[in-house]
Amino acid sequence: MLQRATTLCLTILALAAIVPASSWAAPVNGGSAPGSGTVQQQRAAKKRQAAAKKKRQQAAARKKRSVPLRTIAPQRSAIAKGQGVVGGQAFDEENLATTPVVPGSRAVVLPTGLAAAPADAPLEVQQAIWAANRIIGKPYSYGGGHRFFKDDGYDCSGTVSYALHGGGLLAKPMDSSDLLHWGQRGRGAWITVYTNPGHAYVVIAGLRLDTSAAGDPSGSKGPRWRPTLRKARGYRARHAENF
Repeated sequence: MLQRATTLCLTILALAAIVPASSWAAPVNGGSAPGSGTVQQQRAAKKRQAAAKKKRQQAAARKKRSVPLRTIAPQRSAIAKGQGVVGGQAFDEENLATTPVVPGSRAVVLPTGLAAAPADAPLEVQQAIWAANRIIGKPYSYGGGHRFFKDDGYDCSGTVSYALHGGGLLAKPMDSSDLLHWGQRGRGAWITVYTNPGHAYVVIAGLRLDTSAAGDPSGSKGPRWRPTLRKARGYRARHAENF
C-alpha cells in the first residue's frame, strides 16, 4: 500500500514538472482562462481593422460628394453675356463656346456674333447652327469650302454647305447651282436655303447665315449671322424633308 502511494506521488510530481501551472490552474479573481489572452487580442485587432475600413469608406464617400457636378447652363449663360468668345477661333471644335442654347423656337444672335440654338428645335437644326458657329469670323474666299468642308475661308455656298453638313443634311459640298436642286421645293419649318446661280444663303430657326453683308450695318463679309433677313426675290427656296 505504501509503495503504491509513493509511486502515485512521484507520477504527479513528474507531470507537474512537465506541464506549466498556468495551463491547468483555474482562473482566480477574474483571471483569464487558458489561451484567452491570445483570443482577445485577435478580436481587438479585427475590431480595429473593421473600424479603419469603415473610416476609409466614409472618407471616400465624402470626397465623392464634394466633387462639383459639371453643369452646362451656367457656362452657357456666361456665353450669352459675351464673355471671352471670339468667332472663328473654335473652328471645327465642339465646345460650350460654340453650342449655346436659348429657350423657345427661334435662334438668337449673341453679342459675340455667334448664334444660340433654340431649345425647341430638332437636334439636326441645333447642330446646323452650332456647325455654322465654328466658321463665324472666317474670311470670305471664293470657292472656299467647295473641295473640303474644312477650309481657311468660305464663299456663300461653302458656308451654306458647312452648316447643312453639320446638321447631317448634306454629304458633300455644293455650289449655288447645285443647291437649286437640293432637298425639296419651298420654305421649310426650320431651315430654308435661298439660292440662285450666283449666290446662296440659308435661314435657320429665323436667323440668316450669309456671306453677303446686305442689310447688315457692320458691312463685314464672310460667314456671319446677319441681324436681319433680306428680300428673297430672285432666289429659289429649298428645304430638307421634315425641316
